[in-house]
Amino acid sequence: MEPTAAARAGNPPSAWKRLTFFLGLDWAKDHHQVLVLDHQGSIRLDRRIENNAQGWAGLRQALYELAGSDLTLVGVAIETSSGPVVERLLEMACTVFPLNPLAAQRYRQRHAPSGDKSDALDARSFAQALRHDGAQWRPLRPEDPLTQELRLLCRDEVVLITQRTALVNQLQAALHEYYPAALEAFDDWTLPCACAFVEAFPTPKALAIAGKRRWNSFLHTHKLYRPQTYEKRLDIFARADQFAGSPAVTHAKSRLVLALAKQLHALQAQIQEYRQAIDDLFRNHPDHDIFGSLPAAGGKMGPRLLGECGSDPQRFEDPDALRCYAGTAPVRFQSGQIHVVKFRRACNKHLRQAVHLWVNLSRSTCAWAEAYYQQKRKEGKSHACALRCLAQRWLKILWKMMQTRQPYDEALHTRNQVRHGSWVLALPSTNLTPVPA
Repeated sequence: MEPTAAARAGNPPSAWKRLTFFLGLDWAKDHHQVLVLDHQGSIRLDRRIENNAQGWAGLRQALYELAGSDLTLVGVAIETSSGPVVERLLEMACTVFPLNPLAAQRYRQRHAPSGDKSDALDARSFAQALRHDGAQWRPLRPEDPLTQELRLLCRDEVVLITQRTALVNQLQAALHEYYPAALEAFDDWTLPCACAFVEAFPTPKALAIAGKRRWNSFLHTHKLYRPQTYEKRLDIFARADQFAGSPAVTHAKSRLVLALAKQLHALQAQIQEYRQAIDDLFRNHPDHDIFGSLPAAGGKMGPRLLGECGSDPQRFEDPDALRCYAGTAPVRFQSGQIHVVKFRRACNKHLRQAVHLWVNLSRSTCAWAEAYYQQKRKEGKSHACALRCLAQRWLKILWKMMQTRQPYDEALHTRNQVRHGSWVLALPSTNLTPVPA
């Protein structure tokens, strides 16, 4: 865990100063190891609890006996920042300090240089780490239920989209073996009409037998009649059986294609329901106008950014904290005459993905964003690196928007660029034309 801005300025967060007990928790799926220390380092509680109602009730009662009714006096060091264990600790009103896995490993090695590892050792090393170094740590703050639900829905939607991509890849691989004409006729296999096509004509022979009348009926029914593609598709349909798989391959793979198409239909319906639920939550969120005003964020990137960044303006004390959290800030290694800049891996992977997609889309609507990106490309940076550089600027703007609670204003940003003499404005006017969407 990196020191916060307050800690770097010599003003440690006040949450740690109030703690009277330091709890290290090593969590698992079915049980958790708990160890509690006081300020003198004496062990006040050492037990293993089961991950069920009785186990958590017993832990709550034991902490009440130690700290009384105010469990905010109990600091908890745990090797995660999310999940049901963290939620239960926050519900108990404990002060939770998440540990980076690499930092947790280093604290463990401090107590066991030989490489020993056990649940009890982890719990003790976490509690000691919080007791000695916790003044530099930043505790988790409970999120409002609306933001939490939005974040979980967006993450689950990404999982479903990934599953859809896997099914589409399997479907295309099967069609490649026996039905190349279908792949030639349709480009986007996430569309319902593409799956409906292989369900209506599962083999090249079935397509050839159907004839032009049924082809026209299918195209009109699924609103695929376009002058620029109509004749091309009819030509593909007419010669579909001229280049196809053997009978054995066709019989086997056509069955697989039908099974995959049915799965895609069901999965696509669920993704649409998720999208509707996310849109409803985002529309009713108090920060909708802030994140919804971001260029090119729209109804897809806006909810993801809001869910991952949260609605608490005090969550990130400065723009650099948000940049580190999003993974756009580099990691610098300096020793003697060696100075290396590395890619940051310890970050919120979900936010980094959302920021990468949003920043790339912003090039189509913001002239300054496209100009900045093109300048970084001319400097020899890769596409991904140039986007990270652009993200550094965007995240500073987003952080300021979260602090002022004001939506994005292109005119205001342009005036700020002029006032500060931004080098982006000095680029040729041809570079200030955004790329088409």
